[in-house]
Amino acid sequence: MKKRLILGMAFWTSLQCGMAQSLKKMQWFNEPEQWKIENQALTMYVTPQSDYWRISHYGFTVDDAPFYYATYGGEFEVKVKVTGDYKTRFDQAGLMLRIDHENYIKTGFEFVDGKFNLSTVVTHRTSDWSVIALDKPVPYVWIKAVRRLDAVEIFYSFDDKEYVMMRNAWLQDNTPVHVGLMAASPDGNGFNVTFEHFKVKHLPDLRRQEWLKKNAE
Repeated sequence: MKKRLILGMAFWTSLQCGMAQSLKKMQWFNEPEQWKIENQALTMYVTPQSDYWRISHYGFTVDDAPFYYATYGGEFEVKVKVTGDYKTRFDQAGLMLRIDHENYIKTGFEFVDGKFNLSTVVTHRTSDWSVIALDKPVPYVWIKAVRRLDAVEIFYSFDDKEYVMMRNAWLQDNTPVHVGLMAASPDGNGFNVTFEHFKVKHLPDLRRQEWLKKNAE
């Protein structure tokens, strides 16, 4: 009984410390040649000449960049701290929410034309791209995405305290989503990136919450 109590306390302590997700239990799509998990952080050398994009503007489709993920249903909040050694145009790293090869959102830090940007690509058969240019380089960025019903709100922060919304995008609801860590180097020879404090938090379903209110005992 005492042993069971201690294990239970350890479990709840790990949840409270934001370690509910185990990086070692996630899986790869396009596994890179070099990567490691250490101290609850994932570090990888991003596969050269890799990216996610479909058709629009450029006229090509690619689906070959590293993506380390777990699958979640329902509504949730996900966030991560990203630190990268960006070198070449379009080097990027951040979060990805992916239903399949035609429906996904990738968002994070991206190096474009010598400047650092906060970047989001939303793909539903074809891709679109939005950026927020930064005035100066920053050592790292926090990216957060909140999935509610059929929408995903995307936020950034430089201190994990004050978050600013950078995009609101549609994503089909009532559908399982692959959620995880993405990086790409479309125009370069790869770079090192580290993901820390990755956490996915379950959010109660809004429709069910409304039903429970209307049908309270």
